[in-house]
Amino acid sequence: MLSEKEENFIIYWESVRVEYSNWKSKIIRGLPMAIVFTLPVLFSVSAVYFFSPEWYTKIAESVNGSIFAILIALLISVLFFSAFRMHFKWEMNEQIYMELKIKKNQHNLQN
Repeated sequence: MLSEKEENFIIYWESVRVEYSNWKSKIIRGLPMAIVFTLPVLFSVSAVYFFSPEWYTKIAESVNGSIFAILIALLISVLFFSAFRMHFKWEMNEQIYMELKIKKNQHNLQN
């Protein structure tokens, strides 16, 4: 016997599972958390760059090139993290959905 919460999850997941399965949707829905994940890196690099420029120029010979490389790396990190996180979440919901469907079918066969 399924609880009301489980029944509601089955109804919800059947309505959104196809829409959430494509990569574009995963990236778009995962962007807010991915940006929050990369903000500390961006803040720390910008803090060093603006508050201690002499130390930064001693470490990096070409300042403009390294900033561009850092931004590209952060963009790649954001895209990867958003897609990976939402794909993992989709897989977990899909697994729960399949388990609940099996449980529901077994209960229907018994009755």
